[in-house]
Amino acid sequence: MQILNLCLKRILDIFISGLAILLLIPVWIVVAVAIKSDSDGPVLFKQGRRTKDGRIFNMYKYRSMVVNAEKMGSGLFNYENDPRVTRIGRKLRNSSIDELPQLFNIFLGDMSLVGPRPCVTYELGDFDTLNRKYKRRFVMKAGLTGLAQVKGRNDISWEEKVVYDNQYIDNFRKYGVLYDCWLMIATVLKVVKSQDIYESKCDETLTDSEAAAREEAEIIRLAHLPDDEG
Repeated sequence: MQILNLCLKRILDIFISGLAILLLIPVWIVVAVAIKSDSDGPVLFKQGRRTKDGRIFNMYKYRSMVVNAEKMGSGLFNYENDPRVTRIGRKLRNSSIDELPQLFNIFLGDMSLVGPRPCVTYELGDFDTLNRKYKRRFVMKAGLTGLAQVKGRNDISWEEKVVYDNQYIDNFRKYGVLYDCWLMIATVLKVVKSQDIYESKCDETLTDSEAAAREEAEIIRLAHLPDDEG
């Protein structure tokens, strides 16, 4: 049954992403022109991410920040009023349009419509030494959306995300692609309401870069706790 559901999941991924790519041709053009007219740099942002079994692939997004933003300020963390976000980029993020190029990743098979969000290659530290709790989320292909996105998107901790990701894996084994369909509908409702777009600081007295450094260290610590503690 699990093999059948995975086959149906892939068929659904190909059909929906392929259809969306064709229907969104006008959007591809308009957004590309808007980004180029607003700031210097490429239209697309490419970043190494991890998918099933920790495999690394290049994930695509519309560029919503200044070039080399990852090496500035709060790094991978994006707090509200982040100065690295461009004028057009803020609108793209608020509407989640910046995520649309991942439809190509889905069509090519690197991602799925639903699954644990793909982390940046170094975000959790060394992949090979992750504890079982954190590594389990990589037994399924990374997704454009998932249970963690529906429950809290960017406004929940990595620890909570991992719990929801593992819960998604269990629920998919029980309910199959019907569960994916439910999560896609719930995601659309979440996007329409523009909820939980930005991350919250662990301590509002810290600067963005200080808060990001503290949270990054804590994420890696939790991801490598011994299995009897993690």
